[in-house]
Amino acid sequence: MRNYPATKIRNVVLLGHGRSGKTALAEAMLYNAKAIDRLGKAADGNTTMDFDPEEIKRQASINTSIAAIEWMEHKINIIDTPGDFDYMGEVMQGLRVADGAVITVSAKSGVSVGTEKSMRFAGKQKIPVFFYVSKIDEPNASFDRTLEQLTEHFGNTVTPFVLPIVEETEIKGFVNVFTNTAYKNAGKKLEEIPVPANMTDRVSGILESIKEHAAESDEELMEKFFNGEEFTQEELVRGLAASVVSGSLKPVFGGSSTINLGVDFVMNSIARFMPSPVDSAEFAAKDGDGNEITLKASESETLSAIVFKTIVDPFVGKISIFKVCSGVMHSNSTVYNSDKEKDERVAGIFTMCGKKQVAADLITAGDIGAVTKLSLTNTNDTLCDKARPVILKKIVFPIPCLTMAIIPKAKGEEDKIAAGLSKLAEEDPTFSFNNNAETHQMTVSGMGEQHIDVLRSKLKAKFNVESTLEAPKVAYRETIRKKVKVQGKHKKQSGGHGQYGDVWIEFEPGETTELTFEEKIFGGSVPKSYHPAVEKGLQDAIVKGVLAGYPVVNLKATLVDGSYHDVDSNELSFRMAARLAYKAGLPKADPILLEPISSVNVSIPDSYLGDIMGDMNKRRGRIMGITPDGDQQIVSAEVPTSEMASYATDLRSMTQGRGWYTIEFARYEPAPSVISDKVIAEAKASMEDDEE
Repeated sequence: MRNYPATKIRNVVLLGHGRSGKTALAEAMLYNAKAIDRLGKAADGNTTMDFDPEEIKRQASINTSIAAIEWMEHKINIIDTPGDFDYMGEVMQGLRVADGAVITVSAKSGVSVGTEKSMRFAGKQKIPVFFYVSKIDEPNASFDRTLEQLTEHFGNTVTPFVLPIVEETEIKGFVNVFTNTAYKNAGKKLEEIPVPANMTDRVSGILESIKEHAAESDEELMEKFFNGEEFTQEELVRGLAASVVSGSLKPVFGGSSTINLGVDFVMNSIARFMPSPVDSAEFAAKDGDGNEITLKASESETLSAIVFKTIVDPFVGKISIFKVCSGVMHSNSTVYNSDKEKDERVAGIFTMCGKKQVAADLITAGDIGAVTKLSLTNTNDTLCDKARPVILKKIVFPIPCLTMAIIPKAKGEEDKIAAGLSKLAEEDPTFSFNNNAETHQMTVSGMGEQHIDVLRSKLKAKFNVESTLEAPKVAYRETIRKKVKVQGKHKKQSGGHGQYGDVWIEFEPGETTELTFEEKIFGGSVPKSYHPAVEKGLQDAIVKGVLAGYPVVNLKATLVDGSYHDVDSNELSFRMAARLAYKAGLPKADPILLEPISSVNVSIPDSYLGDIMGDMNKRRGRIMGITPDGDQQIVSAEVPTSEMASYATDLRSMTQGRGWYTIEFARYEPAPSVISDKVIAEAKASMEDDEE
């Protein structure tokens, strides 16, 4: 593939609801551009873009993949993203480097949650949008019904550039409204025909609307439009391209990707009307001192490139996929990782076509490329010229919201799970894992059940470790509400030197989470040299509370008296005495169980507000506030963490996938007696089982 200037490059992300036809569209585009010689199908597991074993197994995209094609003297980088909401991080990666979006909408199911979310994402990224109505040849499909829904949801900027010719529910061909020409199906080709008589009025009306959109973008064209003068083809393309970039025009196309019908119209329009990287305004970055600067997608600028995705290939190693935002990335060169502040050696660079690698000598500004075996570089890192270090805007990944405990099927393989998850984290920044020393569980946090299940499958396939999932244990705490004074006396004699330690300690509620230790000894009843041992004994003891064995917090302990023996006293004796005082004192100090409270922000459409607030009340949550956010409402609440275990799944069900949330720990609060009694009973039963 030859090198293209930035003005001839189109970076297009495919967005849409799951199974709306994104991968099938990409496959047909690749076939038309002769990048592949046959059309694959997701159901057969042989598409170019879904090459990961998990994607083949599930017959759906779970990763963002890239393919470069040549079309109409342009280079189009197709960025195919997953439609399932569990893989929002992958969508964020694709959006970060795209200059335009094609949103696929099924002609059978129409505008869906994924369509709405895709429009919201494109709007936040400020990139123009095409709609592609897919599967128009299938039973119960309707292009016109879907077009009507698009107009209803997104306004009059939605304009069809293609209309299918339908005879008795069968698609016979297309009318290209932009060129006012019609085509009928003739085997594997389209044959030009006159526009059908029953469609001329509709086509003329839409064409007039298209010309008006073109005129609105340019004063010269506006004057010609009002004077009734015809636009030249070049003027119409220029005007429409400007309208697409501004967002005042959202063209709609239609077709069937599986039989490659209507796809070439989309490809032609991407080349004609989608913006190049040069058409975007100057973009912000930070220099080596952290100052804001602006850069242009120009070859004359110094190098800056963002690594937006990482693939860990079992045979090739780590593949870093990047977009050159300015300057030129050369093969066999040294670049500077400004995030790690280290040099990286770039050997061979290449472009991607699914998993296929096509060698390149350079990647120019605005283009997308890849490189293997960068030792330090991770997703979101900036590669640049060491003489002018810069840091580019990073991808803001969604925060994992569903946490599960992951347990190896074979005992002793916890380290293998941790090592495998650590490797998988290089590819996927949207999950985290933690070995919780308190609950003795390894937990993994992801975007949803399917996301975590895929991680578990990858552990088995790539690292040969099988695992199961279960709800994580809740990390409760214990504390006291009364002040007590108790004695702890450790005395042991077994020939020779004995052990003797005697302390009187006052326990009371403390002001800080950690243990507060003080001493008010008079007359040297306990020598100062043993005071640290008393504190150490208490630190050891508070790890396990007296109610259910959970750590004790907000405890103040004051050493007030005691005694010692000149020969038998030592540090160990006073540590043991302190622990005995703890065990004797805390049951008398009105101990209570504390439960963790999470701060939750739920973003939902207004129509679901009542349902969400009612559900929060059922979860013992407190609504802290409701804040409008565009067409969404953000409900802020504080909810017991134990009530949020299945919330990711429940919220998706309640809102048909339109809602999402963030969750973080807030504090501990006293647990209600019904909860406390249940937790204590379960803890005691567990202790009895362990003893058996």
